[in-house]
Amino acid sequence: MTLSSSIIEQFDAISLDEMDSVKLMNRTDTKFAFNSERLDEILSLCKNDYRVLAINGKRSASYITLYFDTPDHSLYLAHHNGKPYRYKIRIRNYVESGLFYLEIKQKIKGRTVKSRIKLKGFEEELSDRSKEFIEKTIGKKLELRPALWNNFRRITLVHCVAKERVTIDTSLTFSLQNTSRETSELAIAEVKQENRNRNSGIIQILRKLGIRESGISKYCVGSALIKPQLKYNTFKEKILFIDRLNKVA
Repeated sequence: MTLSSSIIEQFDAISLDEMDSVKLMNRTDTKFAFNSERLDEILSLCKNDYRVLAINGKRSASYITLYFDTPDHSLYLAHHNGKPYRYKIRIRNYVESGLFYLEIKQKIKGRTVKSRIKLKGFEEELSDRSKEFIEKTIGKKLELRPALWNNFRRITLVHCVAKERVTIDTSLTFSLQNTSRETSELAIAEVKQENRNRNSGIIQILRKLGIRESGISKYCVGSALIKPQLKYNTFKEKILFIDRLNKVA
């Protein structure tokens, strides 16, 4: 997927410092999955209501993520089995900013609560400080090991008026050891709000274009794609959708 630079350049820009008011560490998330070829059309329709994050002049950014799970994949299975309280544990490199964070995303009664601390770099063997942060955040000790690498590019939009942020991820690659899978035709949009508002401009645009909500998780879908031994019934429809996109490409 090649994003037409002319579309994204038509947005007004917002800086990282200006985004402080929409960090939304406790929020609701609404996700959509679609063919990345539709991205220019979507951006054209929402350019008057949103600003785009620009870092060092770049309006899309690279992210590298290392997810952790237990040896028996308990974090993955909690999501697969629809547990009301679940969480993901990851180290993420915000490439353009040069920042690394250990992040925990907890799903609590339909809300996403995000906690994080800065790190100096990736830790495939978690440090004592990182382990203590995880235990304090989730309330128990876990035996954790690297479970999935994920690379992607992200466009971040910020609503001009509402307290709302939209991330659009493309060029997703999943890997672990000698296994990898690219999903170049897949785009994932995530609308992040203080409280769920289905009248959001971009939600209305996506619905009018026939793009339905999809509770897609990059960690879970990526794990199912490269680990065929995992139970994946809950994610089967999403895996088939990704396979159809790749066949069309």
